[in-house]
Amino acid sequence: MRAKEERQLHHLEKIVACAALAAMLALGVGFAQAKAPAKDKDGDALFLRSSVALVQDASSGETLYAKNQDASVPIASITKLVTALVILEHGVKLSQRVVISAEDTDSLKGTRSRLRPGSAFTRDELMLLALMSSENRAAAALGRTFPGGTPVFVAAMNEKARALGMSDSRFVDASGLSPGNVSSAKDLARLIEAAHRHPMIREYSTRESATVSMLGRELGYRNTNGLVRSVNWDIGLSKTGYISEAGRCLVMRVRMQSREVIVVLLDSWGKQSRIGDANRIRKWLEVHAAKVPTGRPG
Repeated sequence: MRAKEERQLHHLEKIVACAALAAMLALGVGFAQAKAPAKDKDGDALFLRSSVALVQDASSGETLYAKNQDASVPIASITKLVTALVILEHGVKLSQRVVISAEDTDSLKGTRSRLRPGSAFTRDELMLLALMSSENRAAAALGRTFPGGTPVFVAAMNEKARALGMSDSRFVDASGLSPGNVSSAKDLARLIEAAHRHPMIREYSTRESATVSMLGRELGYRNTNGLVRSVNWDIGLSKTGYISEAGRCLVMRVRMQSREVIVVLLDSWGKQSRIGDANRIRKWLEVHAAKVPTGRPG
């Protein structure tokens, strides 16, 4: 009887050992897949430091490369593209001067701004600063002074997202400072196309620098995307973003290899990694230009 019990116990130990080994192997494969670079539609590896990425042909809508494109994640100041769309499409008077208020101060992240409470700017100037240099107080002031105030403005942002079919997206403020502003790369491709239809968004988001007057002083601003100052890049729309929860983000509509391409890079680690990823995508497209057909499918 004792021998039979020992055989059963030995058999049970073997089963447990095999199950543990299988679990370890599965875990190892999982880690290997997590560390492995994502692949394009042809199976060729492209290592990007961004956790979420999408490269899409703007003409055909064809996905050329995708990495976690359905993940809904914080998008930081990419949110300001929605802010600009709502302002422009609701016919708010851009020439009207808006006074910066203490309410526009960032109490969530404590980011700095040179736009002092009590200073006044046109909505047009605030739009420029929000899109070009990602000025948070400028975006907050645009939302606060929208007819009905910030709550109505945020509701209009979410309504616009729904109208564009951005089912993975939600917005809670005009600046993008809250991690509650979330979207997916797939949704942002829709947003980029909608924003690109507006000449003002195209111009302001890609302008290299600008100067505005505040209380008798001249304030100089530069574009947060240094690629717009490079002669090697032909960028039709651009927006950067950063908060700790979102990582470094960059979206662009850019001409590469004789085609219009949408690039979405989210949650990139390292201060210059999103720029590095953009350059890696560009080199990858140069290599694969012959593989990937341009234009709309026939």
